[in-house]
Amino acid sequence: MRNSALKCSLAVLCVMGALLSGCGALVEPQTPAQLIEVTPRDGARDVTAGSPLRVTATEGRLEKVQVTRRSRGAGREVPGSISPDGRTWRPAEQARELVLGSKYRVDVSALDDEGRRAARHTTFTTKAQPRRFIGFFTPEHRQTVGTGMILSIRFNRPITDREAVERGIRVSASPQVKVAPHWFGATRLDFRPEERWVPGTRVTLDLRLRGVRGAPDVYGVQSKRVHFTVGRDQHSVVDARSHTMTVRQNGEIVSQVPVTTGSEKNPTYTGDMVVSEKFEVTRMNARTVGFGGEYDIDDVPHAMRLTESGTFLHGNYWAPKRTFGRENVSHGCIGLRDKKGGDPFSPAGTFFRNSLIGDVVTVRNSGERVVAPDNGLSGWNMPWSAWTAGSALT
Repeated sequence: MRNSALKCSLAVLCVMGALLSGCGALVEPQTPAQLIEVTPRDGARDVTAGSPLRVTATEGRLEKVQVTRRSRGAGREVPGSISPDGRTWRPAEQARELVLGSKYRVDVSALDDEGRRAARHTTFTTKAQPRRFIGFFTPEHRQTVGTGMILSIRFNRPITDREAVERGIRVSASPQVKVAPHWFGATRLDFRPEERWVPGTRVTLDLRLRGVRGAPDVYGVQSKRVHFTVGRDQHSVVDARSHTMTVRQNGEIVSQVPVTTGSEKNPTYTGDMVVSEKFEVTRMNARTVGFGGEYDIDDVPHAMRLTESGTFLHGNYWAPKRTFGRENVSHGCIGLRDKKGGDPFSPAGTFFRNSLIGDVVTVRNSGERVVAPDNGLSGWNMPWSAWTAGSALT
């Protein structure tokens, strides 16, 4: 009896199998992951900005697609549209490029060919936002400067790919003259011609650094053009031994001024220095330049910076009048006679009024070493061959 029942069951299964074979096998509905394809894949990390963002229905049609980008705690929907045939969703043109440093969430519903609904949720994250570098330049846009101006760019991050950054910067001059770059460390790039600028020269700086790789994961963001104009030529020579400063404009002596320079204990640097900043009045505190509490004067008049280490040419109202032209008593600065509050007609006030950022002041006979080329805009103290050798593209 049991054998007969078993044979009957097998016969039924065989008949059912034959029927199924003749009419086609039953197909199970697709899973959401099979029906709905999302690119980038679910859980992807470090996705690049240029990667495609796409949602596709492998069969049937998309019903609804919502893509949300979250960055720094704020969420924003990514605009996009489903194709007329319902098979594909793509982002709008302005949203094609993925935003770095973001997490994307994709929520999709779709209908298969049988009208059955499926929903899928995926997420992916893009690469971290790269660090950005910018260059702070001097002189300023449209500024009129002296013939000794050195164009200096300071970067906010260390540059390791100096060749790429240097290629992204162009300095040109009219009348034309060769202008060469020189790197001072990883964050500073200066430009100058072999000799001082010709008066009337127009200099243009093109910063084409947007997207330029300055170091691993560090990219430039600037695309900027600036220019400055070279004014009249003024060159002042300070003789520390004779305590005088001779001022020439366009080669002609216009004044000879008594000065006081650095003492024997704190002599003034020798060599060519360039006026890089001008202050009607400023504070000078000995502690900020490596001295003790020897002085702290909060109203120094007519001050012009010559080095980053603290050398100024400035008005001096506290030294006796007889000091100027006779003694060197400063901590390394060059002092000109002035009055408290600043007298515009004093030797210091007159020189201040007639000076430009970029004017050269040369110091001789102080007994001190030559100022370093990177101490302020002192690159004129470097031979041209050494200067040009400081280019990353040499």
